[in-house]
Amino acid sequence: MFELIKAGGWVMWPLILCSIAALAIIAERLFTLQKKSVMPPALLSQVQQWLERKELDESRLSLLRESSPLGRVLAAGLANRLHAHEVLKEAIEDAGRHMLPELERYLNTLGTIAAISPFLGLLGTVLGMIQMFGGIGSHGLGDPSIVASGISQALVATAAGLTVAIPSLMFYRYLRGRVEELTVEMEQEALKLIEILRGARAKA
Repeated sequence: MFELIKAGGWVMWPLILCSIAALAIIAERLFTLQKKSVMPPALLSQVQQWLERKELDESRLSLLRESSPLGRVLAAGLANRLHAHEVLKEAIEDAGRHMLPELERYLNTLGTIAAISPFLGLLGTVLGMIQMFGGIGSHGLGDPSIVASGISQALVATAAGLTVAIPSLMFYRYLRGRVEELTVEMEQEALKLIEILRGARAKA
């Protein structure tokens, strides 16, 4: 493995750092963006029970905020449940806007890694070709090891760049889609809460 890294030249080291960072981001986001973590099951049902039993107080609101991203969105609506419908809706939308950067955390970094890795590989390719032609200029074509060394650096660097870029791009796209999917589902849950609060007002 070390010989392969050595053959690819110095650009292999930033590519290795990129691969480590990409793996860490992918693992962290896959864990964080689990549906049960973002949207705990039966959370809205629990809130509805609190409302029906008139058990909703500040301690339960705090518990709801700390439970999950969906909990924070629902808590924003519940904290404004006595205000006008427009104020209630705006509070929920504002909480959702603040929640989105948390769900998208590190994804821009992952996208950047996916974008720059092929260019780092291309840089290694260019440096390998420069080394090859420089060796030919100095020693002529009599020593095939000079040509082989340059070609080896070019190919290894290119392969390494693509090896980092392809999975990074795949997971970047997947995680982006996951965030969009969770955002839509959270919006649906928030709309259900608005309907529940509207029904509670009508009964009152």
